[in-house]
Amino acid sequence: MLDTSQGEPPAPVHVPEAPVGQGPAPVGPPEPRGCLFALSQPPLMIFLAVIGLLLLLAAVHDLYLL
Repeated sequence: MLDTSQGEPPAPVHVPEAPVGQGPAPVGPPEPRGCLFALSQPPLMIFLAVIGLLLLLAAVHDLYLL
């Protein structure tokens, strides 16, 4: 999106640098992140198991009964 304002440009924001050898300090309580946390949820695992079972049954049906 283009900036079409006619006023003065905004002042630059000073961002303090992190100390050498350290990453940014975490803000707030640590939160679990990532795909492995999502896969550990029981409703999702039940859903994936049902879908996998249906795919397995379809494959067995195609291979042996058709």
